[in-house]
Amino acid sequence: MKTLDTFNFAGKKALVRVDFNVPLDDNNHITDDTRLKAVIPTINKILKDGGSAILMSHLGRPKAGPEEKSSLRHIVAYLNEAFKTEVKFANDCIGADATALATSLQPGQILLLENLRFYKEEEKGDEAFAEKLSKLGDVYVNDAFGTAHRAHASTAVIAKFFKDKVCGYVMQAELDNAKKVLEKADKPFTAIMGGSKVSDKILIIETLLSKVDNLIIAGGMAYTFFKALGGSVGTSLLQEDQIPTALKVIEIAKQKGVNLMLPVDNMIAKEFSNDSERKLNTGIIIPDGWMGLDIGPESIKKFSDVIENSKTVLWNGPTGVFEFPNFAHGTFSVAEAVVRATKKGAFSLIGGGDSASAINNLGFGNDVSYVSTGGGALLEYMEGKTLPGVAALEA
Repeated sequence: MKTLDTFNFAGKKALVRVDFNVPLDDNNHITDDTRLKAVIPTINKILKDGGSAILMSHLGRPKAGPEEKSSLRHIVAYLNEAFKTEVKFANDCIGADATALATSLQPGQILLLENLRFYKEEEKGDEAFAEKLSKLGDVYVNDAFGTAHRAHASTAVIAKFFKDKVCGYVMQAELDNAKKVLEKADKPFTAIMGGSKVSDKILIIETLLSKVDNLIIAGGMAYTFFKALGGSVGTSLLQEDQIPTALKVIEIAKQKGVNLMLPVDNMIAKEFSNDSERKLNTGIIIPDGWMGLDIGPESIKKFSDVIENSKTVLWNGPTGVFEFPNFAHGTFSVAEAVVRATKKGAFSLIGGGDSASAINNLGFGNDVSYVSTGGGALLEYMEGKTLPGVAALEA
């Protein structure tokens, strides 16, 4: 796989697949610029070499063609400020406007194309659409790890139309850090698996059971484990069909000597609301009419002690409904424990998605070893699956 540092972009027009799928508020202002900041070094390398950069991305999930809220035009002002230049914007990602702007692009300049997913051909992996995109540049760079698990036109299919295919800095760092955790983790190794559904995380959990010393399970999926152990969960999130899976995880953990940790207390609420009546509940019996929305203080203490004494920490998924301030304490406390472990010398990988948002919202982004920009892609890579976007760069 060619990497950025082994390639000279002088005089080249680099067509760069970036991941600018960032959250916007109702006024189309960017609320989390993690993914935007991450790709800046890749673009700077291309420009510094004397090349130009043509950026392509998706944003949101447009249902039927162009829509204002999903336009990448909303990203232009941010890019102008980040690169201290006027970034050109094409009103389409293919066609006359995009072609004319790409053709006239000079070394040191940046062009942003409109949302790829305004065309249904992008997600279908359409070869003709990929070929049209490919004609805009001389060299292909993929720095969108967050979409590397999708066999889309711009992430995988397009690579076949280029002699030179280069792995960007974000993609390279994501792969290097994931490999470090999977293949070279210092012990003790602790994985914290949060989030709502056992079914979303079971493959990564099964992989981790042969690698970790401690496996902390929290968030909504902990209640399926409560039920599997004979507890009751009230109106908490529950995947009845995953109870056998939970029992299997518990059994494998015993066989492999993994310290499987579940919450010992929970903050429970009458309703799924920040302002709901709430109280602390101990054990795995949650009363009827109540739902678990966060871990309690004793769980925080037990989890934090294990995390702080680890040499490697992988965290994927919040421990509660951290969007609600009254039920965010567990997630924030776990984040603080990961930071303390890192300061003591541990390697900490934050696995994208909500965990990354929690770390960044707390201002801890620079206090952990690495914050992944790809939630689903990281999980699939760690599950041992081939990522089409990575395979295309290796072909």
